[in-house]
Amino acid sequence: MARVLVVGAGLTGGACAALLRGAALGRIAVWEKARGAGGPGTRRGAARRGAARRGAARRGAARRLVSSRLVSSLTGCRAGGRMSTSRSAQDAACTADLGAQYVTLETARAGSRRSFYEELLSHGILKPLTAPIEGMVVKEGSCNYVAPQGISSVVKYYLKQSAGADVFYEQHVTHVSLRDGKWEVFRKMGPPEQFDIVILTMPVPQILQLQGDIVNNEMLPAGVLGPMVAKLRCSNVILINESQKQQLESASYSSRYALGLFYEAGTRIDVPWAAQYITDNPCIRFISIDNKKRNIESPEIGPSVVVHTTVTFGSEHLDSDPAEVQRLILSHLERIVPSLPKPVSIKCQKWRYSQVFTGRYTIPYPSCRAMPSSTLRIRTIQA
Repeated sequence: MARVLVVGAGLTGGACAALLRGAALGRIAVWEKARGAGGPGTRRGAARRGAARRGAARRGAARRLVSSRLVSSLTGCRAGGRMSTSRSAQDAACTADLGAQYVTLETARAGSRRSFYEELLSHGILKPLTAPIEGMVVKEGSCNYVAPQGISSVVKYYLKQSAGADVFYEQHVTHVSLRDGKWEVFRKMGPPEQFDIVILTMPVPQILQLQGDIVNNEMLPAGVLGPMVAKLRCSNVILINESQKQQLESASYSSRYALGLFYEAGTRIDVPWAAQYITDNPCIRFISIDNKKRNIESPEIGPSVVVHTTVTFGSEHLDSDPAEVQRLILSHLERIVPSLPKPVSIKCQKWRYSQVFTGRYTIPYPSCRAMPSSTLRIRTIQA
């Protein structure tokens, strides 16, 4: 039985692990460099829960390879729209989605993807978005959904469906090398391990930063940029030509910051909207009263506010001091919503790989069709 590694526990990685498990492909491990599922900024304690799930390393001989149908059904979610749910340092029940804000189903383009939405809706992971959002453009025939338990609950649902997979957090992959007919994967902490199949779900720049044979042999990540799924197969090493390599290297991403403001229970935020798109501010593009947007308001749990910056602001301050970035965002927020109370805690999150600007393309594989743009369309803020 093949031993399979999925690198990344975001939406793509979680869905991939669940699909692989459903196909009974082999022994599955998921490595995520953050402390929890969904990407940076996920809830504290997720690492401890993940550690409890860690099992002994399993090894086996490769018998089957990932089918084209399986790979082509996976989802592509932008890195910066990561399924990240953070919590207040003072109250674990007070949470905020710092990445993806809601999920959109475009009925006309749904096709076979509709089953993904129906499954999540039937389990209460997604609910219709009914709260008022000022400035949102709704396409005809589209439906928007929120995750009441936090957007990271979508990823956690898929990881749960991959029951039997070993999920390891704080595992930062650095090298992928071919050794004795298997892929040897190195990480910053811990010994290297060998796998028959490796699937990469991180953004393109992070794939290109990997060392080892994946670089020396110019191994091609398959599918759609932003992020991509790369299938590394020992039995069929595929090289890319210079033109294709240049396409990979030309992929560029927008960047932005997200700010989470957490309040004490009983705090009132008196605005008529649950979220608002901002069009006339150089710093802020989107503001959400997150608990109101997710329709989970409660007198026993403090409200939370999420702020997304513009892409221009994110690019200009990409390597700035986080404390200074937070100060600038708060100063603009005060001008837009002067009545906003003082929060008890704040989290500033930098999304270096927010959305793909250029480099969206497909390259044929002999045994793997190009991935669709997404199975779940993750609604994020672009400006």
